[in-house]
Amino acid sequence: MSGHRRRPSQQSTGGTPGNGRGRRWIDYPRRGRTGPRRWLPSIRQLLAIFLFFFGATAATVGYAYATVTIPDPNPTALLQNNVYYWSDGTVMATDGSVNRQNIQIAQVPADVRWDFIAAENASFYTDPGIDPQGILRAVVNMAAGDSVQSGSTITQQFVKNTYLDQSQTLSRKLKELLISTKIGAAMNKQQILQGYLNTCFFGRQANGVQAAARAYYGLPVQKLNASQGAFLAASVNEPSLFQHADSDPKAKATAKARWSWVLDRMVKTGKLTPHQRARYAAAGFPTPRKWTLGSSLPGQTGYLVQLARSYAQAHNPSITDSSLSRGGYQIHTTFDRKRTAALARAVAKVRAQRLDPAHRSVDRDVQVGASSVDPRTGKILAVYGGSGFGHAHYSDNADTSGVPVGSTFKPIVLAAALQHRAVLKPGEPPAPITPASKFNGDDGIKIKDQQGNYVTDDKDPTGLLHQHNDTPKRWGYISLRQAMEQSVNTPYVQLGEDVGHPNVASTAEALGLRPDSLAAPSAGFYIGTSTPSAIRMAGAYSTFAASGMRATPYSVTRVTHNGSALPGFTAPVPVRALPPAIADNVTDVLRGVITKGTGTKAQALGRTAAGKTGTTDDYHSAWFIGYTPQLTTSVVLFREDAAHPQLQSLVGVGGLQKVFGGDIPTEIWTQYMTDALVGLPDAPFPTPASLGQGANEPGATPRSRPNKHDKQAGNPAGNGKTGKPGKTDKKAPTSPASPGAPTSPKCRHHKCG
Repeated sequence: MSGHRRRPSQQSTGGTPGNGRGRRWIDYPRRGRTGPRRWLPSIRQLLAIFLFFFGATAATVGYAYATVTIPDPNPTALLQNNVYYWSDGTVMATDGSVNRQNIQIAQVPADVRWDFIAAENASFYTDPGIDPQGILRAVVNMAAGDSVQSGSTITQQFVKNTYLDQSQTLSRKLKELLISTKIGAAMNKQQILQGYLNTCFFGRQANGVQAAARAYYGLPVQKLNASQGAFLAASVNEPSLFQHADSDPKAKATAKARWSWVLDRMVKTGKLTPHQRARYAAAGFPTPRKWTLGSSLPGQTGYLVQLARSYAQAHNPSITDSSLSRGGYQIHTTFDRKRTAALARAVAKVRAQRLDPAHRSVDRDVQVGASSVDPRTGKILAVYGGSGFGHAHYSDNADTSGVPVGSTFKPIVLAAALQHRAVLKPGEPPAPITPASKFNGDDGIKIKDQQGNYVTDDKDPTGLLHQHNDTPKRWGYISLRQAMEQSVNTPYVQLGEDVGHPNVASTAEALGLRPDSLAAPSAGFYIGTSTPSAIRMAGAYSTFAASGMRATPYSVTRVTHNGSALPGFTAPVPVRALPPAIADNVTDVLRGVITKGTGTKAQALGRTAAGKTGTTDDYHSAWFIGYTPQLTTSVVLFREDAAHPQLQSLVGVGGLQKVFGGDIPTEIWTQYMTDALVGLPDAPFPTPASLGQGANEPGATPRSRPNKHDKQAGNPAGNGKTGKPGKTDKKAPTSPASPGAPTSPKCRHHKCG
């Protein structure tokens, strides 16, 4: 109409038509809507929201994935224990704060690997390290009350065990997923599976499948079958319950159901045939062996572990206290499980029969040490180190230094004399010596050195050494054979001076005694003031048993670390220490100690054997070392208060006025050797070769030929019958005596043993 113009409509950026206000960037609450519709977002708004959050999430995850790094493994995930094995391959002991022994994936049987994959992550070889479907399926199954199945992949569980902690937080779970994806790209499946199997906890304090195999079935993982593997795979989810499947009916029922389910899964995934499944069902549930908590180093095993650790460290410099503390070592030893048990039984039996600590205070601190060695190889087969770590006795009596060996040193002096000869007259060349050579056996005689001078003793009123025996009996000039049988000191002290300390010491070292265990030069040196261990003395006598071939005692045959063998553990090669004729003649003499001398209690063994008793000055120790061609064993008895570690007299022990090596130590030896040699033949010693005519100490009556008692070829007891022991000389003193720790450098009062 004329006179009126139409008003243009208002337009403004951001306004909404018809609302009289500007358009908004986000139309919410929605304009032009009333009631509930005003608050309901539109389709486009919902899509925008979804795209926004999806993009933000993707960006966040992408950033997190790009910035997250695979952390260093948890220190605890790297910890293992060390495993020590008996000579038959069974586990002897473990030590370490974590019971784990890592293995290579190739060591795990294929069926056992598939047990875990079927139970935990059937898509393991195809997924990227995470499995969203698996997580959802686990949630649905648990909601439906079905069998528990982990929602995490094997990769995720490996990451959780190795790199993270066990907390159940969203941040930890997100980190687990991210690291799992990276691990899946950085490591191959076999490495991941190996890491998973080595880090799972199975209950019974077992970390990793190797420790679990031993804890539940007493087997290495290599020997597990699919049925046993199915149980271990089942136990991962509920280890605290399944560890009692040997004794708790409820735990066993749950474990049996889960075990059966794992085997069914194996069939479903095509890794087990129905026929195989039926066979395992027929064999029944593989019930684990009985489980009890307790010390891993009971009885003698603590001493065995100490020996093995020391040997391993001495033969491979990479094995240190620090590396052993981190674990991962498998140490295979020479120790014979049955013989070790037999030695402990023998000690316990004789102690129970002969000692009464409840009523005799002197019996309370009595200590026993013993060692048993294979003379052909040097393998240490058994030791007795004491009452055990459980009784706070940590010092190994079989490997201790400080206990003088007494008259058990005399065979070494004899061997040195047979080999190096003896200076019987000053200025003359050394003369040949044989077991038939005669020396003065009287008590209290003066001893001369190689220059013809009397050996001095500043504690004797005369200033000279008067060597003593255990009894004042006047033996006169007797053969070295008879002096050995009856453990008469004076002939061997004079013989030692005539042979010379350097020659006797070199013979001792050739037989395997350590130089630092040998006493300083003195008259007492020749009758046992040195302090080698029971192990070393068994090794020395083993050289006699092996006709002069010395096999150094050793305790470890093989060491591996994380599955890789370490160098340094080749068995020592036997070496010639003595000519056969000399070693065999010493054995021939030592047979007489048992058949008619101070070691007659050893006749109860009922076998061909040789040995020597030893008792030290003031009865501070008592020894018996004996051997057959197959086995050498040394036994030492001494008395020491753990709170005051110094040797005390054995007088009164067992109710005896004097304690000799031919008494309690010989009983222990005989008891043990009887059990240890079961099943082995009564093997003869080699017939000793003749050493010819030997010289006598000046003053002894010469003779044109050896008498019947001192025949060398096959007649150790002098009974005229080749190879057969003679009757015990009932008139001969049977109480051994021997030297011990001297009270002065010149050994004033050494008594024989």
